[in-house]
Amino acid sequence: MNFNGFDFGGLFDIELAIKNLPFVLEGLPMTLIVSIAGMGIGLVLGLFLALARGSKHGLLRLPARIYISFMRGTPMLVFLFILYFGLPVVGIQFTATAAAIIGFGLNSAAYIAEVDRASLNSIDTGQWESAKALNMPYWTTLRKIILPQATRIAIPPLTNVFMDIVKATSLAAVITVPELFQKTQIVAGREFDAMTMYVLVALIYWPICILIGVLQERLEKRYSRFV
Repeated sequence: MNFNGFDFGGLFDIELAIKNLPFVLEGLPMTLIVSIAGMGIGLVLGLFLALARGSKHGLLRLPARIYISFMRGTPMLVFLFILYFGLPVVGIQFTATAAAIIGFGLNSAAYIAEVDRASLNSIDTGQWESAKALNMPYWTTLRKIILPQATRIAIPPLTNVFMDIVKATSLAAVITVPELFQKTQIVAGREFDAMTMYVLVALIYWPICILIGVLQERLEKRYSRFV
């Protein structure tokens, strides 16, 4: 299709895209593994960071604040390079996939911690006091009363964090993780048509994020009974 001498058809070669789609999709399982494992680490570590950040004890609160500040203030790409290329200098060697999972897990934990802290603080303190009056232990109160309500509030921002991780896994290509974007770059270099391949991979990330959005709506409905 031509418009004023500009060939829009040259932006996307559908035959090339269809031909190389199976090869690009070979990177999808790795993208999902790094995303889900990184999010899992982030959820666990983020909860403890949030509790430490809101603690009355300075020995817990200060390290949590420093960790969150450092992780939020450093680029993800730099952190991946530190893990994969920097740590071998001191004798610690990770595979590219392990470095990516650890990197995304540790980095996302800082953002998740702030989401969790805000969600936990939004729960009425009267519920903590009522549970305490009933002699309910701290961890039981947290697990059975506070967390179910806070989870419903935290789901939308946590979903955003997860979507960001899925898209950010493309950064793992620079440390040779064989995920979607790395496969795309191989084809783009081989076929000399970067535009088609980058549009193609964008069209693969998009439905993944749509599915995550659908999952978010289902989780919101499930946890709405606690609010």
